[in-house]
Order: sequence, then C-alpha cells, then structure tokens
Amino acid sequence: MVKITDNIVSEVKKVICGKDTAILYALNCMLSGGNLLIEDVPGVGKTTLALALSRTMGLDCGRVQFTPDVLPSDITGFSVYDKLTNTMKYQPGAIFHNLFLADELNRASSRTQSALLEAMEEGHVTVDGNTYLLPKPFTVFATQNPVGTAGTSLLPDSQVDRFMVRLSIGYPSPKDERAMIDQRKTGIDPLSTVVQICDRNMLSQMQQEVNAVYIHEKVVNYIVELIHKSRSHKDLERGASPRATLALTAMAKGAAYLEGRNYVTPSDVHKIFVPVIAHRLILTPEAELEGKNTADIAKQLLKNIVTPKI
Repeated sequence: MVKITDNIVSEVKKVICGKDTAILYALNCMLSGGNLLIEDVPGVGKTTLALALSRTMGLDCGRVQFTPDVLPSDITGFSVYDKLTNTMKYQPGAIFHNLFLADELNRASSRTQSALLEAMEEGHVTVDGNTYLLPKPFTVFATQNPVGTAGTSLLPDSQVDRFMVRLSIGYPSPKDERAMIDQRKTGIDPLSTVVQICDRNMLSQMQQEVNAVYIHEKVVNYIVELIHKSRSHKDLERGASPRATLALTAMAKGAAYLEGRNYVTPSDVHKIFVPVIAHRLILTPEAELEGKNTADIAKQLLKNIVTPKI
C-alpha cells in the first residue's frame, strides 16, 4: 500500500505547496484512525488540506463553519414528529460523513463543541436516548484560529485530548507562494485537478494494516517511559494521558507504514512525538511566566530519555 500512500501525498501536494510534513502528519492521523486539530492563522490552507485528502481518498466530506449560533443538534441531528407514522423521526446532523471538517471550532459555544466528544471517541452519536452509528471510516478534522483572535474561545482540555495530532501548517516560503500563483494562472482551481487514488474501503484496509504493524517490547517500554516522565516534569502541571500513550503507539505504527516497514523503530516515535504529545501537556503557571512552551518540553523529554536499540 506504500505506492498508494505516495500517490495520495503527490495529489495533495498539487494544492498544498511546500508543506510535505503537514500532509504526512494528516495522512498518518487518518491511517491511525485518529482526529486532527489544525491550529493556525486564517488563509494558510487548513480547509484545503482536508478537502484535498477527502477527494483523493474518495471520502464523503461534510463541513460546518462554526459560529456562536451553531447548535449541538445541527451537528448530531434531532428528532421531529412525523404525522404519517405518529412517531418521532430522526433527522441526521452534519456530522454523518466519513470526514467531518469542523471549521473554526473554537468559535462555537462550549455546549456545541462538546457535541463532538462522543462522535470523536466512540464513532456514534446519541440523540433522545437512541444511538446512531457514524459511517466508517470516520475522522474529524477541526481547525481553529489562535486564541486571542476575535470571537474565539479555548477548547476544553477533554476535547483537545481527543485529537490524536495537533499541527500548524504555517506560512509558505516565498518560493512556494510564487508556485501557488503560477498554479492559478490558467484560472483553474488546483483542488479540481486532484485525482482519486483510493476509496473508503481501501482506507479501511490500510487502517487495519497499520494496526497490524509490529512493535517491539523495547519500543513499547520506551513509549511508556516518555509518557510517564511527562507526568513528573517540573514545568508541567499535567502530563500526557493514557489516551496519549495509545495515540503515540498508533501514530508510530502509521509512521512505519508510510516508510514501507511492517515494524516500528524508535525513530518513528521521535518523528511524531511532538505533534501527538505537545497539545496534551499543561504548563505550570511559573513555566508560563518564564515563556516556556509544551513543544520544547516534549523535545526535551526525547533528549533526556535514552533511546533503545533494537
């Protein structure tokens, strides 16, 4: 399946210039069965990345532009009375897609944000006591502008922890920005040129193959030690959760799979450690005052713990 993943990346690169690492993280997250949080300033391609990935993998993609007046029922669905059958009939919400793009999630009310929790964790929603399964495969791509932008509010920690990866696309280099202009000289949207490489059934198969990637006991112990050290770090009020342990393991398998291997190495853990772990760490007030950040602390953990040889 490595050829397929290479082709997927090539197609997405048609519309996202110079951001190969971000593309690989996003694809790895999908292959690992996780949810992705993209935090960045407006206009750098957050939404375009999600749309390009959905098109090249033949996924049914739904999008909601979150604002303070979006209601939880807009996302999960609601029941209405049907006169013909004299029963309550369920009307599915916007989340019933393979890839749900929650655009500017941090502009929504906390109640609406929490409507995503069950879907992200369990793959279903509950409305009026009834449970409705979401289509498979299913993933959430959420975007948010940096806190401090007008009209935004912090996502709750419980929700942030449910995102397998948080990444930032960042501004393009001058070279890549010129390439973006050249791509559009003909008046054709590059997104319309993206070719479908696989379908949802093939994605499900690749997810199973990623899950089957072998991970040596030494690498497992290494992952556990990294997580446990985060919980006793002097600059952290709260370290990584057990959910982070599982996410780190899944993403390490995905990194190996994208490299064409059926086994995990410590370098796979290094490659994905910061985007998987940094957003789950909570700084102490003292560390915040000193201007420290969780990404640097995650890198520090990697330096301080001996990498196993396998």
